[in-house]
Amino acid sequence: MASCALLHWLEVDPVVRDGLIEWEKGHLAHDLPVIFWADGTAWSEANLWARHQTAFRDPKTVQRNMDHLCAYAKWLEVERLAWWHFPVLERDRCLTRFRGYLVSARDDGDLAPSTVSQRMAAVMRFYRWAHSIGLISPDNPMWEERQRFVPIENVIGIQRTLSVLTTSLAIPNRKAEGTLAPEDGLMPVSTDQQRRILELAVNSASLELTLLLRLGFGTGMRLGSLCDLRVQTILNAVPCPLLGSAGWFRLSIGPRARPPVSTKFDVSGTVLIVRELLDELREYAFSVRRLKRQAQATSEHRNLLFLTRFGKPYGVKNGRAINVKMSRLRDAGRKAGIPVFREFHFHRTRATFVSQLMRAALSCLSVGEAVEFVREAALHRHDQTTLRYVKFVEQSKVMAESANAFTQSFLGLKR
Repeated sequence: MASCALLHWLEVDPVVRDGLIEWEKGHLAHDLPVIFWADGTAWSEANLWARHQTAFRDPKTVQRNMDHLCAYAKWLEVERLAWWHFPVLERDRCLTRFRGYLVSARDDGDLAPSTVSQRMAAVMRFYRWAHSIGLISPDNPMWEERQRFVPIENVIGIQRTLSVLTTSLAIPNRKAEGTLAPEDGLMPVSTDQQRRILELAVNSASLELTLLLRLGFGTGMRLGSLCDLRVQTILNAVPCPLLGSAGWFRLSIGPRARPPVSTKFDVSGTVLIVRELLDELREYAFSVRRLKRQAQATSEHRNLLFLTRFGKPYGVKNGRAINVKMSRLRDAGRKAGIPVFREFHFHRTRATFVSQLMRAALSCLSVGEAVEFVREAALHRHDQTTLRYVKFVEQSKVMAESANAFTQSFLGLKR
């Protein structure tokens, strides 16, 4: 099937000197994502779009866009469609059929609502760009343009309306019906579900994935940050001033941390981690298993806490090993008849931790103090994101069974 690889892209510019053409080195792009079809040929138009994006977009954004486009390429190969297939009937067009596939995957729980919306939007951006420079010009329209008016409110309460251009193919990021999903449309899991997930990981997955899941449930860090953790980050952990007596420590992450650890929106701050999990990570950092992996890694990656058995980093930028491991774990969970694995995504570990933390904080602090405390611990950029957890905790009983156990470990603040 189609695949996405990272290449070093060196451009050369023609220069005429004394009637002769010479080539001078131009722009050098490191880790440029490119897509190859199953037969090994390059998707030239998509790769040209990736090169175009490097001039004005963050490399992480370029990588995410190409990952979404690669998923689209795999679907095209399965359906045996060309990316320029736009017949007269709208229902038969490649983009219309791909939209239907994404909506079905979302409704079946195979893809998160946010992923579906972002994937369709990324594919649409590619087609807009390809059409704008004449790489594609179908006889029939690819979609129908629509104009929406979105009401917005600034910090002082003044409302205005923003005009937004959208298409008939856009997929709104909608939460599951009947839920109060606090973040990214994903629900927390219960204590029993969390236990079964970790038990299956211990028995069916690698030690690295098991530790990553425990860190997700125990710290609320996003997968990108977890895959970028350094050994020194673990060694530099310090007791939490408020919860030190209850055995909680703080890890510094973000671009201003030393060493820096990748975070969403480049937010810097500290996250909570319990002593038992911290001790286990420190033991793993100097285990024979990890040191063997470190010996195979390049100098820039040797200090990463988590490495593949080939000494390569996990994560979106440098490989897809973690996605393969999560896919195998979900398959094992489905075969074992564990319902939560039908729609389990790694980011649900974060929603679980933050929900538990918010419930415990509300039992000890005022609403304002709890929001500020959880916002800092979860590294939320906006208060509105944290406030959704307050509403979830107050109106939902999904986390009731986990609240008591979590609050007990949080009682150091009460005392």
